[in-house]
Amino acid sequence: MLSTDRRLGGRGPAVMAIFLIGLVATACSGGAGSALQPVGAPAATAGAAASGGALAGEDADGNGTGGGDQNGQPPAAPADLLIIKTGTLSLQVTALDGAVTAATQKVDELGGYVSGSDRSGDGENASAGITFRIPAARWDEALAALRSLAAKVLTERSSTQDVTGQVVDLGARIRNLEATERALQAIMDRATEIKDVLSVQAELTKVRGQIEEMTAEKNHLVEQAAMSTLTVTFSLKPNPVRTEQQGFDAGAEAEQASASLVSVLQGVATAGIWFAIVWMPILLFFAIVAGVVLVVARRVRPAGPGDDAPVAPAAPPAEGGA
Repeated sequence: MLSTDRRLGGRGPAVMAIFLIGLVATACSGGAGSALQPVGAPAATAGAAASGGALAGEDADGNGTGGGDQNGQPPAAPADLLIIKTGTLSLQVTALDGAVTAATQKVDELGGYVSGSDRSGDGENASAGITFRIPAARWDEALAALRSLAAKVLTERSSTQDVTGQVVDLGARIRNLEATERALQAIMDRATEIKDVLSVQAELTKVRGQIEEMTAEKNHLVEQAAMSTLTVTFSLKPNPVRTEQQGFDAGAEAEQASASLVSVLQGVATAGIWFAIVWMPILLFFAIVAGVVLVVARRVRPAGPGDDAPVAPAAPPAEGGA
């Protein structure tokens, strides 16, 4: 019993030393991978770090070409770029249901599918929005096919994002973590004490979680680059005659005319009230004053040289004249 305890006690430090050496090696390899390939680095830089110099100018025999071909030309860009394309398209159509059906059929023929849709309004105000997932290689064909369905293209926007570097970096980090996982598993197989087993198991669980998280992120980026996203909005083309008819409301016009008439009558009534209460007494007062002044002026004015002399009364005829 004593010899067994001594043997186990001797293995404990050895196991811990192996465990610490594995962790240090893992940290160094992980740090080197991260330093060589930062997330979001350009595609050419990340590709060179992942392929060990294949994009830096090595030929099939492993001989370096100094960053170009034998003629001194720069190396060609990698053909497997991962580009995420997204766009929006607003179309004005003559028939809403027919346009939506035709657009769905055209996208299906190109290998795409509908990932979401919504519809709102009714009659002339009806509109529909469809989100399509389209193969990246058929993006331009899909745009041309959808434009052909419209009476008028109202708006069109698109954007791209190069995720090649991110995908390459994630792949390198996943490989480093898998190597760490294998090293930890080897330590786990040699561990004898329970505390050592629990410590290694905790590290294994942490590393496995990181691997699964990065793998999911990488697969999502690859899927987004393979199938582009296009959101199309359909709206009906307005009818000019119907728009004018909708703009005319006889009831509203009658109410507006009645309101104008009432406003005019109110203005006339207001003016009459002000005239009767304010201006009429004032004018009447001035008229009375002017009449009095005129009468007084006529009575007190002296006779001038041009005035006619008073006429003497005629003498009565003589009685029994000759």
